[in-house]
Amino acid sequence: MRIAKADLVPTAANLLPAYATFAALEAACDAASATFNARVHRVTRRVPDELLAEERRRLHPLPAAPFTLAFGATRTVGTTTPMVEVDGGQYSAPAHLAGEVVWVRDHGDEVVVVHVGRAGPVEVARHRRTTPGNPRCDPAHFPPPPAGALARTPRPATPQEAAFLALGPGATDWLMAAAAAGSGACGADGRRGDAGGVARTGDRRPALAVAAAAERFAEADLAAILTHQARAAAGSALTASEQHSLQAGTAAWASFGR
Repeated sequence: MRIAKADLVPTAANLLPAYATFAALEAACDAASATFNARVHRVTRRVPDELLAEERRRLHPLPAAPFTLAFGATRTVGTTTPMVEVDGGQYSAPAHLAGEVVWVRDHGDEVVVVHVGRAGPVEVARHRRTTPGNPRCDPAHFPPPPAGALARTPRPATPQEAAFLALGPGATDWLMAAAAAGSGACGADGRRGDAGGVARTGDRRPALAVAAAAERFAEADLAAILTHQARAAAGSALTASEQHSLQAGTAAWASFGR
Protein backbone atom coordinates (compact mmCIF):
# COMPACT_ATOMS: atom_id res chain seq x y z
CA MET A 1 0.00 0.00 0.00
CA ARG A 2 2.84 2.41 0.87
CA ILE A 3 4.52 1.75 -2.47
CA ALA A 4 1.26 2.22 -4.36
CA LYS A 5 0.59 5.53 -2.65
CA ALA A 6 4.10 6.83 -3.22
CA ASP A 7 4.75 5.61 -6.75
CA LEU A 8 1.40 5.08 -8.49
CA VAL A 9 -1.04 7.38 -6.74
CA PRO A 10 0.95 10.37 -5.44
CA THR A 11 -1.20 12.52 -3.22
CA ALA A 12 0.38 15.76 -4.41
CA ALA A 13 -0.28 15.18 -8.10
CA ASN A 14 -3.29 14.69 -10.34
CA LEU A 15 -3.26 11.35 -12.14
CA LEU A 16 -5.33 12.51 -15.09
CA PRO A 17 -2.42 14.03 -17.11
CA ALA A 18 -0.22 10.97 -16.47
CA TYR A 19 -2.85 8.25 -17.10
CA ALA A 20 -5.47 9.16 -19.69
CA THR A 21 -7.29 5.84 -19.26
CA PHE A 22 -7.64 3.19 -16.60
CA ALA A 23 -5.89 0.75 -18.97
CA ALA A 24 -2.80 2.98 -18.89
CA LEU A 25 -2.84 2.94 -15.07
CA GLU A 26 -3.25 -0.85 -15.11
CA ALA A 27 -0.25 -1.18 -17.44
CA ALA A 28 1.79 1.00 -15.09
CA CYS A 29 0.82 -1.24 -12.17
CA ASP A 30 1.89 -4.35 -14.10
CA ALA A 31 5.23 -2.79 -14.95
CA ALA A 32 5.81 -1.75 -11.30
CA SER A 33 4.88 -5.25 -10.06
CA ALA A 34 7.31 -6.85 -12.48
CA THR A 35 10.06 -4.59 -11.16
CA PHE A 36 9.30 -5.25 -7.48
CA ASN A 37 8.93 -9.02 -7.84
CA ALA A 38 12.20 -9.41 -9.75
CA ARG A 39 14.49 -7.94 -7.09
CA VAL A 40 15.54 -9.32 -3.73
CA HIS A 41 13.12 -8.62 -0.89
CA ARG A 42 14.63 -6.81 2.09
CA VAL A 43 13.10 -9.12 4.74
CA THR A 44 13.12 -12.57 3.12
CA ARG A 45 16.32 -12.00 1.16
CA ARG A 46 14.65 -13.88 -1.66
CA VAL A 47 13.35 -12.85 -5.07
CA PRO A 48 9.50 -12.84 -4.83
CA ASP A 49 9.07 -14.49 -8.23
CA GLU A 50 11.31 -17.39 -7.18
CA LEU A 51 9.70 -17.69 -3.75
CA LEU A 52 6.19 -17.73 -5.26
CA ALA A 53 7.03 -20.86 -7.28
CA GLU A 54 7.79 -22.72 -4.01
CA GLU A 55 4.75 -21.31 -2.18
CA ARG A 56 2.36 -22.46 -4.92
CA ARG A 57 3.13 -26.09 -4.09
CA ARG A 58 1.78 -25.52 -0.57
CA LEU A 59 -1.21 -23.26 -1.37
CA HIS A 60 -4.68 -24.64 -2.03
CA PRO A 61 -5.86 -23.82 -5.59
CA LEU A 62 -8.94 -21.68 -6.01
CA PRO A 63 -12.06 -23.56 -7.17
CA ALA A 64 -12.85 -23.38 -10.87
CA ALA A 65 -16.43 -22.34 -10.02
CA PRO A 66 -17.50 -20.10 -7.12
CA PHE A 67 -19.09 -21.61 -4.05
CA THR A 68 -22.78 -21.39 -4.80
CA LEU A 69 -23.68 -21.36 -1.11
CA ALA A 70 -23.19 -17.59 -1.24
CA PHE A 71 -26.05 -17.40 -3.75
CA GLY A 72 -28.64 -18.75 -1.29
CA ALA A 73 -30.87 -21.79 -1.69
CA THR A 74 -31.69 -23.74 -4.82
CA ARG A 75 -35.06 -23.61 -6.51
CA THR A 76 -36.35 -25.13 -9.75
CA VAL A 77 -38.12 -22.77 -12.14
CA GLY A 78 -41.60 -24.00 -12.99
CA THR A 79 -42.10 -25.51 -16.42
CA THR A 80 -45.72 -24.43 -16.89
CA THR A 81 -45.22 -20.97 -15.37
CA PRO A 82 -41.65 -19.69 -14.88
CA MET A 83 -41.95 -18.97 -11.17
CA VAL A 84 -39.93 -19.86 -8.07
CA GLU A 85 -41.24 -20.05 -4.51
CA VAL A 86 -39.47 -18.51 -1.53
CA ASP A 87 -41.06 -18.64 1.94
CA GLY A 88 -44.49 -19.08 0.37
CA GLY A 89 -44.12 -16.13 -2.00
CA GLN A 90 -43.82 -16.62 -5.74
CA TYR A 91 -41.42 -14.73 -8.00
CA SER A 92 -41.05 -14.82 -11.77
CA ALA A 93 -37.91 -15.85 -13.64
CA PRO A 94 -37.08 -15.62 -17.36
CA ALA A 95 -39.13 -18.12 -19.34
CA HIS A 96 -36.07 -19.62 -21.06
CA LEU A 97 -34.98 -20.94 -17.65
CA ALA A 98 -38.10 -23.10 -17.23
CA GLY A 99 -37.09 -26.36 -15.57
CA GLU A 100 -33.61 -25.02 -14.70
CA VAL A 101 -32.13 -24.87 -11.19
CA VAL A 102 -31.54 -21.33 -9.90
CA TRP A 103 -30.31 -19.84 -6.62
CA VAL A 104 -32.37 -17.41 -4.58
CA ARG A 105 -31.32 -15.26 -1.64
CA ASP A 106 -32.58 -12.35 0.38
CA HIS A 107 -30.96 -8.96 -0.11
CA GLY A 108 -32.62 -6.50 2.24
CA ASP A 109 -36.24 -6.15 1.13
CA GLU A 110 -35.52 -7.87 -2.19
CA VAL A 111 -35.25 -11.43 -3.46
CA VAL A 112 -32.41 -12.05 -5.92
CA VAL A 113 -32.47 -14.94 -8.40
CA VAL A 114 -29.12 -16.14 -9.81
CA HIS A 115 -28.50 -18.71 -12.54
CA VAL A 116 -25.13 -20.44 -12.83
CA GLY A 117 -24.46 -21.30 -16.47
CA ARG A 118 -21.50 -21.68 -18.77
CA ALA A 119 -20.67 -17.99 -18.42
CA GLY A 120 -20.73 -18.27 -14.61
CA PRO A 121 -23.24 -16.87 -12.13
CA VAL A 122 -25.61 -14.29 -13.62
CA GLU A 123 -28.36 -12.42 -11.81
CA VAL A 124 -31.55 -13.08 -13.80
CA ALA A 125 -34.25 -11.55 -11.61
CA ARG A 126 -34.70 -9.20 -8.67
CA HIS A 127 -38.06 -8.61 -6.96
CA ARG A 128 -39.44 -6.79 -3.98
CA ARG A 129 -40.28 -9.29 -1.25
CA THR A 130 -43.90 -10.37 -1.23
CA THR A 131 -46.30 -12.49 0.81
CA PRO A 132 -48.09 -15.75 0.00
CA GLY A 133 -50.91 -15.25 -2.47
CA ASN A 134 -49.37 -12.11 -3.99
CA PRO A 135 -46.94 -13.23 -6.69
CA ARG A 136 -44.35 -10.86 -8.10
CA CYS A 137 -44.24 -11.01 -11.91
CA ASP A 138 -42.04 -9.14 -14.35
CA PRO A 139 -43.73 -8.97 -17.81
CA ALA A 140 -40.30 -9.15 -19.46
CA HIS A 141 -39.87 -12.68 -18.07
CA PHE A 142 -42.79 -14.08 -20.07
CA PRO A 143 -42.99 -14.74 -23.84
CA PRO A 144 -45.56 -12.86 -25.95
CA PRO A 145 -49.08 -14.25 -25.49
CA PRO A 146 -50.52 -16.38 -28.28
CA ALA A 147 -52.60 -14.66 -30.91
CA GLY A 148 -55.81 -16.22 -29.63
CA ALA A 149 -59.06 -16.94 -31.43
CA LEU A 150 -59.63 -13.35 -32.61
CA ALA A 151 -56.34 -13.20 -34.50
CA ARG A 152 -56.38 -16.63 -36.11
CA THR A 153 -56.39 -16.98 -39.87
CA PRO A 154 -57.69 -19.92 -41.92
CA ARG A 155 -55.17 -22.53 -43.01
CA PRO A 156 -55.96 -24.31 -46.27
CA ALA A 157 -56.15 -28.10 -46.04
CA THR A 158 -57.05 -28.86 -49.68
CA PRO A 159 -56.06 -27.38 -53.06
CA GLN A 160 -59.59 -25.94 -53.38
CA GLU A 161 -59.23 -24.10 -50.06
CA ALA A 162 -55.81 -22.78 -51.06
CA ALA A 163 -57.16 -21.49 -54.38
CA PHE A 164 -60.07 -19.81 -52.59
CA LEU A 165 -57.85 -18.05 -50.01
CA ALA A 166 -55.50 -16.97 -52.80
CA LEU A 167 -58.24 -14.60 -54.02
CA GLY A 168 -57.12 -12.10 -51.40
CA PRO A 169 -58.02 -10.68 -47.98
CA GLY A 170 -61.69 -10.57 -48.94
CA ALA A 171 -61.79 -14.35 -49.17
CA THR A 172 -60.29 -14.67 -45.68
CA ASP A 173 -62.80 -12.16 -44.28
CA TRP A 174 -65.69 -13.97 -45.98
CA LEU A 175 -64.63 -17.38 -44.67
CA MET A 176 -64.08 -16.18 -41.09
CA ALA A 177 -67.35 -14.23 -41.03
CA ALA A 178 -69.22 -17.24 -42.40
CA ALA A 179 -67.70 -19.47 -39.71
CA ALA A 180 -68.55 -16.96 -36.97
CA ALA A 181 -72.13 -16.75 -38.23
CA GLY A 182 -72.46 -20.53 -38.23
CA SER A 183 -73.07 -20.68 -41.96
CA GLY A 184 -72.55 -23.95 -43.75
CA ALA A 185 -70.77 -22.07 -46.52
CA CYS A 186 -67.46 -22.27 -44.70
CA GLY A 187 -67.56 -26.05 -44.59
CA ALA A 188 -68.79 -26.89 -48.06
CA ASP A 189 -66.20 -27.00 -50.83
CA GLY A 190 -68.92 -26.59 -53.43
CA ARG A 191 -70.26 -23.39 -51.90
CA ARG A 192 -66.73 -22.10 -51.46
CA GLY A 193 -65.89 -22.94 -55.06
CA ASP A 194 -69.00 -21.13 -56.30
CA ALA A 195 -68.06 -18.09 -54.25
CA GLY A 196 -64.56 -18.13 -55.69
CA GLY A 197 -65.80 -18.42 -59.24
CA VAL A 198 -68.22 -15.54 -58.82
CA ALA A 199 -65.56 -13.37 -57.16
CA ARG A 200 -63.11 -13.99 -59.98
CA THR A 201 -65.61 -12.70 -62.50
CA GLY A 202 -65.47 -9.35 -60.74
CA ASP A 203 -61.83 -9.46 -59.65
CA ARG A 204 -61.66 -5.67 -59.28
CA ARG A 205 -64.69 -5.47 -57.04
CA PRO A 206 -64.31 -6.55 -53.40
CA ALA A 207 -67.41 -8.72 -53.57
CA LEU A 208 -66.26 -11.19 -50.92
CA ALA A 209 -65.33 -8.41 -48.49
CA VAL A 210 -68.71 -6.73 -49.02
CA ALA A 211 -70.51 -10.05 -48.50
CA ALA A 212 -68.53 -10.67 -45.31
CA ALA A 213 -69.35 -7.21 -43.89
CA ALA A 214 -73.03 -7.62 -44.77
CA GLU A 215 -73.14 -11.25 -43.57
CA ARG A 216 -74.45 -12.44 -46.94
CA PHE A 217 -73.51 -16.11 -47.29
CA ALA A 218 -76.31 -17.55 -49.43
CA GLU A 219 -75.50 -19.11 -52.81
CA ALA A 220 -76.86 -16.17 -54.85
CA ASP A 221 -75.63 -13.37 -52.59
CA LEU A 222 -72.25 -12.86 -54.27
CA ALA A 223 -73.80 -12.82 -57.73
CA ALA A 224 -76.36 -10.26 -56.55
CA ILE A 225 -73.63 -8.06 -55.05
CA LEU A 226 -71.58 -8.16 -58.26
CA THR A 227 -74.66 -7.38 -60.35
CA HIS A 228 -75.51 -4.42 -58.15
CA GLN A 229 -71.92 -3.12 -58.26
CA ALA A 230 -71.90 -3.39 -62.05
CA ARG A 231 -75.27 -1.72 -62.68
CA ALA A 232 -75.73 0.74 -59.86
CA ALA A 233 -74.92 4.32 -60.75
CA ALA A 234 -72.67 6.24 -58.45
CA GLY A 235 -74.72 8.56 -56.28
CA SER A 236 -73.88 11.47 -54.05
CA ALA A 237 -72.91 10.70 -50.51
CA LEU A 238 -75.16 12.05 -47.77
CA THR A 239 -73.54 13.52 -44.72
CA ALA A 240 -75.11 14.93 -41.60
CA SER A 241 -74.88 18.69 -41.08
CA GLU A 242 -76.63 21.53 -39.24
CA GLN A 243 -79.07 21.93 -42.14
CA HIS A 244 -79.60 18.24 -42.99
CA SER A 245 -80.10 15.25 -40.74
CA LEU A 246 -79.79 11.63 -41.79
CA GLN A 247 -82.65 10.70 -39.47
CA ALA A 248 -85.95 9.85 -41.18
CA GLY A 249 -88.58 12.58 -40.98
CA THR A 250 -91.97 12.36 -39.27
CA ALA A 251 -94.07 13.86 -42.06
CA ALA A 252 -95.66 10.48 -42.73
CA TRP A 253 -97.23 10.60 -39.28
CA ALA A 254 -98.98 13.93 -39.87
CA SER A 255 -102.29 12.33 -40.92
CA PHE A 256 -102.19 9.55 -38.37
CA GLY A 257 -105.49 9.23 -36.52
CA ARG A 258 -107.47 11.57 -38.79
